[in-house]
Amino acid sequence: MKKLLWLSIVGLLVSSLVLGGCTSESTKIRVATDATWPPFEYVNEQTKEIEGFDIDLFNAIAEKANLDVEYINVAWDPLLAGMAQGTYDAAISSISILPEREKQMLFSNPYFDAGQLIAVRIDNTTIKSKVDLVGKKVGVQLGTTGNIEVDNIQGATSKPYDDIGLAFQDLMNGQVDAVVADNPLVLSYVGKNSTKLKTAGDVFSAEHYGIAVAKGKEALLKKINDGLKKVMDEGIIETLSKKWLQK
Repeated sequence: MKKLLWLSIVGLLVSSLVLGGCTSESTKIRVATDATWPPFEYVNEQTKEIEGFDIDLFNAIAEKANLDVEYINVAWDPLLAGMAQGTYDAAISSISILPEREKQMLFSNPYFDAGQLIAVRIDNTTIKSKVDLVGKKVGVQLGTTGNIEVDNIQGATSKPYDDIGLAFQDLMNGQVDAVVADNPLVLSYVGKNSTKLKTAGDVFSAEHYGIAVAKGKEALLKKINDGLKKVMDEGIIETLSKKWLQK
């Protein structure tokens, strides 16, 4: 009788350990990113790993939310289409929260304020603000807010690229008159090519980056928002800004 009681107690202890282990298991998710947007997401040429502000941020959120993350490097248009179709669980890729996107996917609370900025060649004296883009050919990344903003300037001609780096290359080669993109990205490219490029005018739009989550995954969205709040409360956003945006 005592032996049976002892075995029962051991069985209960083992069961509790197993169940406890199950509750602590992390949730594995597929997170899309278009790694052509430094310093937020890009492929390190030496390590071939995806890194940047957004990657560090999501890794910090994942640690707080007990998420096991697999990053998927995908071009911008397929990224948005994939999120709308539920191909990916989430996406972090300098994604501005826009009403038309909110119809197709969920968004976390905002984590970064950005806006559009113009880059021109160093010897350009005619483009000083967005009104000067009339009659000009302007490089943009396809499907981004920069693309939308330029298309809204009557008389300006947008030239969309899948990779924004190619737009900056064409700008330096004289194939386009200007490039419009998010201000951190423009400042990054101008900083690395300061003898060839400069900014023109001020930031001319107000946008908020958010983490996209596939519709129907409200539980995941809550985990991400909870993790994001903890990250922000600990000042990690400021730390990442100093690391990636103040080089």
